[in-house]
Amino acid sequence: MRRAGRALALATVLLTGAALTGCGGSAGAEGNGKGSSVTLRVGATGWKSEEALLKFAGLDDTPYEVEWSLFQGGDKQLEAVRAGALDVASSSEIPPVLAAADGKPNFKVVAVQRGNTLNQEVVAPKGSEVTSIAQLKGKKVGYVKNTTAHYFLYELLKRAGLGWDDITAAPLEPDKALAALGGGSVDAFAGYGNAIIAARQQGARTIGSGKDVLSGNFLWTASDDTLGAKAEREALTDLLARLDRANAYVRDGREKEYAKVIATATHQPVDQALEEYSEGQAQRKTEVRPVGARATASQQEVADAFLDLGALKQGLKVRGFWSDRLNAPLRKELAR
Repeated sequence: MRRAGRALALATVLLTGAALTGCGGSAGAEGNGKGSSVTLRVGATGWKSEEALLKFAGLDDTPYEVEWSLFQGGDKQLEAVRAGALDVASSSEIPPVLAAADGKPNFKVVAVQRGNTLNQEVVAPKGSEVTSIAQLKGKKVGYVKNTTAHYFLYELLKRAGLGWDDITAAPLEPDKALAALGGGSVDAFAGYGNAIIAARQQGARTIGSGKDVLSGNFLWTASDDTLGAKAEREALTDLLARLDRANAYVRDGREKEYAKVIATATHQPVDQALEEYSEGQAQRKTEVRPVGARATASQQEVADAFLDLGALKQGLKVRGFWSDRLNAPLRKELAR
């Protein structure tokens, strides 16, 4: 019954647009060929950077199975976790807030990945006369709903003396937003990652950045079922520690080689990929850390902002869906 239920949940997520790489299996499925009964179904956004990173560092030889599934945003990953179609999600601070808005989250934030906040921008199309956030008043602005783009667009408007109601906000998926930007149906677009890289390649100009708005906290979130099973907890702890070691491996003089991996996935020149990677690591090294009070407080600020935006109908205390259950074993693994 559990397998059938998960299969139904997975089908539901597929129909709502979350693109999974396979049908997946239960976290306790037998016979994964690695001598373990554990399979972790883990989400990725943009491209499967974590999977590629582990392979590059030679750390993909896990004694458990990892099924990486690609999504257009962390919000879709949290939807999949809630539906039982994904065990672990990686996202910014925003998606768990929106996913917990009904007061019945079936997941916990279990680790924080510190990362750079580059390529989180508001861009205007080539030839546009809009050169600043303040000039967006009365304009139609595309944004990726329930993501960092939603949050930093709101904050940038506020800093420019504008409110959310001063623009016509148009929630769009990244691919559709790019088409809208190029076709002139939106005056600007707030996005991140590959979408911003592609927009700039099409001649778009940056008019605002989330670089100094966003905290740099990216969250690893596990379903309650995953967190409640000892073998799955151990596998997740090991996976997070491997990702931390893999990032350190790249920084140890292998940036140029890894830039080739990035360039292939993001369809950009290797030199550009290397420059962006180096700038990102200079701003903030990518590191996995246990959960703590500062990170929880940072996400509370995000939740309060979304309440002001009207995206939340009532206040939300985020500490209710954070767990330090992995802290001790994760610290031990990270210290190896």
